[in-house]
Amino acid sequence: MNNRREFLVALGAGALALAAPPGAYAQQPGKVWRVGFLSPTSASVSSLNTNAFLKGMRELGYVEDKNLVVEWRFAEGKFERLPGLAAELVRLQVDVIVTVGSTGIGAAQKATSTIPIVMATAGDPVVGGFVKSLARPGGNITGLSSMNDDIGAKLLDLLVSVVPKLSRVAVLVSPTSRTFRAIAESVEAGAQQAGVKTLVVEASTPQEIENAFSMMARENVGAVIVGASTFFVMQQRQIAELALKYQMPSVFGNRVNVEAGGLMSYAQNIADSFRRSATYVDKILKGAKPGDLPVEQPVTLELVVNLKTAKALGLTIPQSLLLRADEVIQ
Repeated sequence: MNNRREFLVALGAGALALAAPPGAYAQQPGKVWRVGFLSPTSASVSSLNTNAFLKGMRELGYVEDKNLVVEWRFAEGKFERLPGLAAELVRLQVDVIVTVGSTGIGAAQKATSTIPIVMATAGDPVVGGFVKSLARPGGNITGLSSMNDDIGAKLLDLLVSVVPKLSRVAVLVSPTSRTFRAIAESVEAGAQQAGVKTLVVEASTPQEIENAFSMMARENVGAVIVGASTFFVMQQRQIAELALKYQMPSVFGNRVNVEAGGLMSYAQNIADSFRRSATYVDKILKGAKPGDLPVEQPVTLELVVNLKTAKALGLTIPQSLLLRADEVIQ
């Protein structure tokens, strides 16, 4: 039986999870709603999430080319393009903008203070300056929060369970993430209790990632915790290959990094968050104010383990950990 860690949901957010019956028709028959979708990544990297979002919209009665038009905008990993893409969506006068990550949300926030913005997922939106509080966001932004930045100690525990003699761990963070300090501090707090030394390394370009792993190896780091970041999702294969090159066990805040060859992840199901973001869009299109809709936090976190990577690293994953895993990649 899977052993999932239950997390609290922000006050009142449970009501948002009550989806309308399949095929429920959106308000204003004949109305065609225009939704902007702003992604820092590429269409191919985002495909699983965009499909999940469209599935959520269909479940609520919104179908593309019938009563829904989605204006897709992908920055292809070039974050400097996000402000211009957000401005395009504002000029198109979309009804709602759906976006993800601090870079995407920040770009949309600067582009408009009137068009509702739905966060498909975000670190800590309060720390990021996107909402006033989780229970009452205020303003024009609401949605879902991953809050992955506060589980650094748990990520460290997972590594220690696989590498019992771990004495030094690196924390790879992206300065483009507004919550990177929080994840580093969370890991450091757990490391002090476990008697493990930490090395925090920043990287915001592919070359800096390359340099970071080289430095970790020189500093005799035994494993690496990779913070949740849109940039690190874009560079998922590079990071996985470098971790294998330097024989460094890795744990992530996003399962896609494990699917690309990382060792483990402990995080929310991001695709499911995109599906659930459709609930917020539906509420807003039916007249709700985004500032009155509580931000939803993860109900469950998933543990994913890549056994193929473990074998390549010469590691034996404890049976107790495998039994707890929500998914084991062979």
